[in-house]
Amino acid sequence: MQSINAFIRRHPELFTYLPAQEVHPHDYLMARTILRLFPITVTPNRVTLFRICATPVVFFLVLNDGYLLGIIAFLLVAFTDAIDGSLARTRNQITNFGKLFDPLADKLLIGSMVIILVFQHFSFLLGIATLGLEVMFIIIASISQYTYKFKSVRAANAWGKIKMILQVLAVFLTLAGLLFEFQYLLTLAAWLFGLAIGFAVVSLFAHGI
Repeated sequence: MQSINAFIRRHPELFTYLPAQEVHPHDYLMARTILRLFPITVTPNRVTLFRICATPVVFFLVLNDGYLLGIIAFLLVAFTDAIDGSLARTRNQITNFGKLFDPLADKLLIGSMVIILVFQHFSFLLGIATLGLEVMFIIIASISQYTYKFKSVRAANAWGKIKMILQVLAVFLTLAGLLFEFQYLLTLAAWLFGLAIGFAVVSLFAHGI
């Protein structure tokens, strides 16, 4: 805890609340429904940290062929990506920390599923391409933050968000296909993983993390 507080003191610019430049239609829907369940003490950064901490639980369930619980846990954890974003925009709690670690949390969740599912049930090249691009995004983000000393942080762009949605759908279909032994779902998941790679490349060239 002391090390965390020390980090916050050294980098206050990461945790300063910024006003939302844009609030999306789905944010208003979230604010009127699901976000009502979250008290003001639940900040977007805490939701992001929860996603990071919950990823090993999802990994463990899927690794041990607990596909039913794995599906439930994966969808719940993946949905926190929508929750922290809508919380930040509707409550004007956007921070540079969130801009940096929200996409990192997504990459850890998807990357862990790729290691278990894609390499085992799909093409090795598909796994390398998917995981390689995620690692590349992390490296670029790390270099950028080291260079600018956390003074400039880019939020995820639209292409990256579409990529994330496609990957979540692909993981869900893969787990469902394995649970119900339905090969068609695995085939559809493979196509979605491939499509997500295309959006990842566009996002990479757009230099959004």
